[in-house]
Amino acid sequence: MRALVSLHSSPTRLKAADLADVLETTVGFVPQVMGPLVREGWVRSLPGPTGGYETLVEVDALSVLAVVEAVDGPTDSGRCVVADRMCEAVVPCVLHAPWGRARDELMASLAAVSVGALAV
Repeated sequence: MRALVSLHSSPTRLKAADLADVLETTVGFVPQVMGPLVREGWVRSLPGPTGGYETLVEVDALSVLAVVEAVDGPTDSGRCVVADRMCEAVVPCVLHAPWGRARDELMASLAAVSVGALAV
């Protein structure tokens, strides 16, 4: 989120070193942070002395949920939080219903916030 907000707020491309400073991390970690954003087509990485990272999408149209899932994978994996198995309604675990409600609320809340709203 911070990388997207920083790129969106920057009038120019940001070099990896500058982005590392903004994110308070190392230059070596920047490609790991930016990789999912580049793969999704939200950010472009240009090599060379005039290169750097820049956004390709309007961050007001990008939900926080979309970014979380691009980086961490699907929020609803179907895995049971109690046992190491898929959690099915046919054979539910003790947390199936409350966990499902909480997950649905989390996903709806994150989907309702744009990355642009974080650029305050």
